[in-house]
Formats: sequence, structure tokens, C-alpha cells
Amino acid sequence: MSTPHIQVFDANAMPWEERFVPQLGKALFAKRFLEDPDTGVTVRMVRYPAGFMNAWHTHPCAHGMFVLDGTLVTHEGSFPPGTFLWFAEGMRMEHGATQTADVTVLFITNKPFEIWYEQPAPAAS
Repeated sequence: MSTPHIQVFDANAMPWEERFVPQLGKALFAKRFLEDPDTGVTVRMVRYPAGFMNAWHTHPCAHGMFVLDGTLVTHEGSFPPGTFLWFAEGMRMEHGATQTADVTVLFITNKPFEIWYEQPAPAAS
């Protein structure tokens, strides 16, 4: 049996991974720190570029977002650096950056992450 050890992630040395969101036709960026194989808990840093809004969606997990820089815009208001938000499992939400500046958050889930976008209503004919 191996001796447990801490895991260290140097965010300054890690490159941003582009994560294209086909449902939105645009990309956000992430630095993955942890995805626990036993619990599914995930921890990552996420950057939404200026103008990026993660349209109405839900998750089968709860998640927290700690605003590191910029302003996080949500369906319930805008939040500056130093703010921690916790979104309940199954909650209908939207969140992203302001039109003028990127926002970077520490993103934490309580179990495996999935995202389910609402389907737009069909156009009337």
C-alpha cells in the first residue's frame, strides 16, 4: 500500500484548455485540478471570456463558484471577486462574464459533472 500524499497543482504553470460548447457555438477555458475517481468531485479553474453567457441549463450535481477575478453574471445578479456562490443540484441557471471583461472562477462540484442545456423553442411557422 502506498503512502498518501498531497496533490499540488500550479495554476500559473498550467495551460488553459479550450472547451468548445457546441450548444452555444463558443468556447470557455479551464484548468483541471482534480476529478476524484471515488466521488466524482471535480475542482477546476474556469474562465468565461467577455460576453460569454452559459445559457439556461441544469446540472445533476450541486456546484460552487468562487470568483477570482472579473464579475460573475448570473440569473440572480452580478458578483465580484471574493464572492462564493453555491448552486443547488437541478437548479435552473445561467451564468457567465460581463460584456466587457473575462471572469475567472474556482469551480467545485459535489459529484460527477454534467450539464444539460435547455432546448430552444421551435420557431413558429
